[in-house]
Amino acid sequence: MGQGVLYLVGTPIGNLEDLTYRAVRILQECDFVAAEDTRVSGKLLHYLEISKPMVSYHEHNRKQRGPEVVRRILQGETCALVTDAGMPAISDPGEDLAALCHESGITVIPIPGACAAVCALAQSGLPSGKWCFEGFLPTDNKQRKRRLEVLQNETRTCIVYEAPHRLRATLRDLAEVLGDRRVSMSREITKLHEECLRMTLPEAAAYYQQNDPRGEYVLVIEGAEEGAGQESPEQQMARALEMAQELHEGGMTLRDAVKQAAKQTGVRKNQLYQKALERQE
Repeated sequence: MGQGVLYLVGTPIGNLEDLTYRAVRILQECDFVAAEDTRVSGKLLHYLEISKPMVSYHEHNRKQRGPEVVRRILQGETCALVTDAGMPAISDPGEDLAALCHESGITVIPIPGACAAVCALAQSGLPSGKWCFEGFLPTDNKQRKRRLEVLQNETRTCIVYEAPHRLRATLRDLAEVLGDRRVSMSREITKLHEECLRMTLPEAAAYYQQNDPRGEYVLVIEGAEEGAGQESPEQQMARALEMAQELHEGGMTLRDAVKQAAKQTGVRKNQLYQKALERQE
């Protein structure tokens, strides 16, 4: 018996009519389904009149469950990975499973489906030729501001996900750090109360001081002007050093602090680690 395949099956983000014919076929033909929440995906399979063995695969069990799924695929079973909504492996622990499968020589096949980030970008009317995806920003206020400072000079359109209970704080920080840029705010995409609002970041922060955020949001933020406020390599390294120092003082090992600071600022990790060691000495 040959090995199986991992299918990354995109599922609807609201409207069930957005499920593709191909996705339905793969769910019918696979040997088992790995789901972020088996209760949520169980409802979808029930709606489709499909009965399949299911296993949970999510942030809290991925390290244990990932190798188990890989083992079953290597033994010849075919797995369909689904999330509660949207494309698996995008801002999702499914990326770890895809990586494990690649490392084991398993074929990984995407089954296209709805993606809130791409839908919101298309809806925004902002430049879409070059864009970057940030997913969810840090929930900690200091870390969130630090991340936004990294994005200050990003010229590409930037896409951010945000939950309603954190939207006000995030918009406040966006307005403070990024200034008077345009933002498109899409919420409840494909659902009954779908809405898209376009304004500047300060206007958005003020608007949601007067109005309650409802539903999940995708923020599409205008990029910085070309050449505006570019840091020199020396300034970038100095900022990365300060960031690594703060993270280290906050309890991280120096190596982990350097790794995170390098990722957020774009400096070379080895150079940053060497300078951090020199500073400690």
